[in-house]
Amino acid sequence: MTPRELIDTARVPGGDEELRLFRRGKDFMIVLDRNELMNSRMSGSEEALAEMTLERLAGDAPRVLIGGYGMGFTLRAALARTGADAVLVVVELVPKIVEWARGPMAELTAECLDDPRVRLMEGDVAASIGAAREEYDAILLDVDNGPDGLTRLANDRLYTMTGLGTALRALKPGGVLAVWSAGPDQRFSRRMRDAGFEVEEVAVRARSNGKGPRHVIWFGRKL
Repeated sequence: MTPRELIDTARVPGGDEELRLFRRGKDFMIVLDRNELMNSRMSGSEEALAEMTLERLAGDAPRVLIGGYGMGFTLRAALARTGADAVLVVVELVPKIVEWARGPMAELTAECLDDPRVRLMEGDVAASIGAAREEYDAILLDVDNGPDGLTRLANDRLYTMTGLGTALRALKPGGVLAVWSAGPDQRFSRRMRDAGFEVEEVAVRARSNGKGPRHVIWFGRKL
């Protein structure tokens, strides 16, 4: 087996967590402690986060907030399915993630960050959501392995009743909040409903070929 090579490390702002970027052959992995957060071989559910959200919107020029760049799968899927007048605001907390996208993972990135429809912001996506009022047609969140603040404990606030209420205010009428998770969470489904969303919980496969572990995406529509 080809050995895994450590390429770089990155501290998560506001905490002691350290992300590690590995490469094995042509594949990349981003790891936190013993948890593999991202793998370039498993893009299916991250792509579905964008594809299935956009299917729920009218028109091809939405204004979309994407929380977490990751390896760019969600952003590239959104770019492929929106028109020239769309605006895709990407908020990434960890500066090194963007450095890796433009550096060792540049071939994977396919220059999507330079697309004129993209607005790249460095910072906390919760702050960006909190500053918006009926601004977005959709908010896509993939900043943890689910609604449990794994990567950064401060992310827990995104998934509380208060955080969900803030997201509701940031969405236009009929807008969609989409949340990616590595697994199901019945309490979170109920919490979204209690916050005022019309909720769908959809299981999707990790790989684009329909194989791999089952992940979950919640779609909450603002009524």
